[in-house]
Amino acid sequence: MRVQVNGEPREVDDDTSLPQLVAILNLKAEQVAIELNRQVVRRTAWETTVLHPDDTVEIVHFVGGGALPQSI
Repeated sequence: MRVQVNGEPREVDDDTSLPQLVAILNLKAEQVAIELNRQVVRRTAWETTVLHPDDTVEIVHFVGGGALPQSI
């Protein structure tokens, strides 16, 4: 079935869950947040959230780091 992932069409198997999608995309689950059809999905609901045809998924990656202090 076809879904949109971060604005790109993608084919996935029927009954693909969010954890399965994260694995397919080779992402680390602990480093992403997922929005499904404009609604943030809590991590506790990922396992029971199954994709449907034409769903829109946005995945945001958390990136660590920051600026180094500048000397005055």
